[in-house]
Amino acid sequence: MKESAYKQAGVDIDVADELIERIKPHIKKTHRSGVVSGIGGFGALFDLKSTGFKDPVLVSSTDGVGTKIKIAIDTGTHDTIGIDCVAMCVNDIIVQGAEPLFFLDYFATGKLVNDVAEAVIAGVAEGCRQAGCALIGGETAEMPGLYAAGDYDLAGFSVGAVERDQIINGDDIKEGDVILGLASSGVHSNGYSLVRKLIESTDYTYEGKAPFDPSKTMKDAVLAPTRIYVKPVLEAMKIKGSGAKSSIKGMAHITGGGLTENIPRVLPETVAAHLDAKSWEFLPVFKWLAKVGNIQPADMARTLNCGIGMVVVVTPSEAAAVKKSFEASGEKVYTIGKITKRQGDVPVIIDNLDTWQ
Repeated sequence: MKESAYKQAGVDIDVADELIERIKPHIKKTHRSGVVSGIGGFGALFDLKSTGFKDPVLVSSTDGVGTKIKIAIDTGTHDTIGIDCVAMCVNDIIVQGAEPLFFLDYFATGKLVNDVAEAVIAGVAEGCRQAGCALIGGETAEMPGLYAAGDYDLAGFSVGAVERDQIINGDDIKEGDVILGLASSGVHSNGYSLVRKLIESTDYTYEGKAPFDPSKTMKDAVLAPTRIYVKPVLEAMKIKGSGAKSSIKGMAHITGGGLTENIPRVLPETVAAHLDAKSWEFLPVFKWLAKVGNIQPADMARTLNCGIGMVVVVTPSEAAAVKKSFEASGEKVYTIGKITKRQGDVPVIIDNLDTWQ
């Protein structure tokens, strides 16, 4: 039989069909209430009513993994980058009090290699499982001529819901509120153009031991997947403050822009977040990056998460209970500061930054 013209042009439909069959078991593990259709249709169906929401507001997010994906490609480590993709989306949704319901992924490459694609999508499914949302669809695009050999890109799209009267937006944050910080698992998925540049400026390799953690290779240390905070936050939200609203008043997912650029996104203009850099662990990977790059502490705080992946502002009277809830869910939690009256135009103040040097 003559080879199809499309295959001659570099796109193999048979390989794509095989991939769909291979990823079905991974997708099945993410099934949850609300899922109506399986993969393979033109559009995925989700029944919001069956999830039990009474007056829901939908919350959506889309994101990618940045240049962290280049390290995954260069080292042939494809099984966790999908977790990062999910984390970047669902952690943005949960800060508004929304439960992630479903997720879609977009995987694009020059030539489809099913072992690689399956590993990546299995990681996406694992991230969805951790977040409690369903992987209900996606797109695998084979685009010869657009990507170099072996390269691929990954993006994700998530939709969640929150009851209208339970939306968390930071509007009622006030002076005296307590700021908790949930520990990150490492660099997460931001700042990797800098991370790659700094690693490449040294004699260290991705296969060699990490100088800041000799128990791991460099690739394992810097590819540690982004922590997904969804289930612990949903549990902590059950602790109520005054009235029927959660004790959690505001949350910030610490991504690109670090602590000083993300926290202000949830603060009223009249208050500031006053943090103490000594109150949490400045992880060894950040100490090493700061030393190798000769990066000043203030620049670190504006670029990387510096050990805090999620900031949570809570009612003072319930701060201890909320912290205990997070700890019971397996999170490492620090009391990192308090809300103060804003002086001038500085929304985030961090004391004792010199301890990071």
